[in-house]
Amino acid sequence: MLATTLGRTGIWTGALRTTEPADHGAIRDAAAEVDELGYGALWLGGSPSPDQAAFLLEATSRTTVATGILSIWDHEAAYVAERHAALDAAHGGRFLLGLGVSHGHMVKQYARPYTAMREYLDGLDAAPTPVPASRRVLAALGPKMLGLSRDRAAGAHPYLVTPEFTAEAREILGTGPLLAPDLKVVLEPDLDRARATARAYLSHYLPMPNYTNNLLRLGFTEDDFRDGGSDHLVSSVFALGDAEAIRRRVDEYLAAGADHLAVQVVTDNPLSDIPLAEWRTLAGALPLGQGG
Repeated sequence: MLATTLGRTGIWTGALRTTEPADHGAIRDAAAEVDELGYGALWLGGSPSPDQAAFLLEATSRTTVATGILSIWDHEAAYVAERHAALDAAHGGRFLLGLGVSHGHMVKQYARPYTAMREYLDGLDAAPTPVPASRRVLAALGPKMLGLSRDRAAGAHPYLVTPEFTAEAREILGTGPLLAPDLKVVLEPDLDRARATARAYLSHYLPMPNYTNNLLRLGFTEDDFRDGGSDHLVSSVFALGDAEAIRRRVDEYLAAGADHLAVQVVTDNPLSDIPLAEWRTLAGALPLGQGG
């Protein structure tokens, strides 16, 4: 079962996605350390390519490497299926394909995202080397995409969500499919500083209707989106504080129905920092294995 393979917590990061050879050594070492620390999954953010995932698969031996997420607009389905089959076979079934529709302001051809995802899955199924439903998850926020995650994939990998959303998503998915939300973490005991760091990062997402529409469905208001996000919004979609506080927050999501949390450590420079110190600290505080 996929949830057993992934364990309870993994790492989500965009900082290990690079095409610059000068960065390869640091990225390889960081991925190897995530593997050694015992995290069940390494989610590569920033709309990565299969080749960028391949680099992390080569650097690890146990951890599942997942795309979080690969944009369906960036790569043809047949190509992705071919690369997934090769990489999954070469690395012991450790490549999980996370797929998403991205955002309208980032994709020129963006249109009818639900239909586009359904047709992309058709393409993966029809490829000479199909991607099994058990080896793919979908970025899903709305009920229709969650239903597609349940019916045509192994489950859902929602982003920027709350425990309340997690409980609702579990009801839609049912008991079998994987539910693996991202959880943004600021490991900082000074809560004023933690909120400032969180708010600076959150401000990048608040212009994106896919996220704000979902938050509005959850009961937040337009006022919550002003000035980088209200305290209420920040505390609802982040975990803030020391390692014990982060553990309590992770437990809330797991109790709400998550099988696995993709923990994203947010720093002042989250797209470039490789937060090894934070990953080490959290490995000693968070449940890593199934039922941990």
